Amino acid sequence: MTIDHIFLIKNWDLRFIFRNFAMLALAIGIFCLVGQRAHGQQNDAYVLGSGDQVRVNVYGHEDLSGDFEISSSGNISLPLINEVKSIGLTIRELEKVIINKLKPDFLKNPQVSIEVLNYRPFYIIGQVKKPGSYPYVSDMSVVNAIALAGGYTYRAKEGKVLITRSRDGKQAPATHSTTVMPGDVIEVPQRFF
Repeated sequence: MTIDHIFLIKNWDLRFIFRNFAMLALAIGIFCLVGQRAHGQQNDAYVLGSGDQVRVNVYGHEDLSGDFEISSSGNISLPLINEVKSIGLTIRELEKVIINKLKPDFLKNPQVSIEVLNYRPFYIIGQVKKPGSYPYVSDMSVVNAIALAGGYTYRAKEGKVLITRSRDGKQAPATHSTTVMPGDVIEVPQRFF
C-alpha cells in the first residue's frame, strides 16, 4: 500500500463518518421538532387551574413580564391590569384576555406569550402505599401514578381504579393506560375479601 492508497481510505472513512453524523443529526432534529409540535398541541388544549405556575412574556416590556401562580380564587395578578381570571381558560385564551386588557389603555399592539412552568399536582387516594399529591409529569398514565405512590396495598381492588377529572369533576373508571392530567384524583378502592 502506498501513501496515496492510505490517504484515499482515510478520506473515504471521513466521508462515511460525516455522512452518518449528518443523517443522525437530521433524525434527531426531526424527532425534536415532532415532539415539540405534539407538546405544543397538548399545551394548547390544556385548561389552566388553581396552582398552575405560568410565565407571561409581554414582548418589549420586561416590567410587565414575569412568573405568576394562579391563586385559589383562579386569578393571576399582573402589573398595570391587576387581577386576571385565569381558571378554566386555555393558554391561548388567557393570552387574548391579557392582550385585550393591555390594548386600549396601556399598549398599542401588545404581543403576549404564555407558557406553563409548573402544572398543579395530581392526587392519589385509597389503597396505595403512599397516598397523597404528586407533581404532574406529561403523558403520565394511571399505572405510573400508582407506581409513584408505592404500588397497591394488599387490600387494593386492582381491577377497579377510578379517576375524577379536574376539568369537569366527573368520576369514571380508569384502566392502567388512562392518561392522568393535572388536578386529577385517582382512587384505588378497597376489596372486601
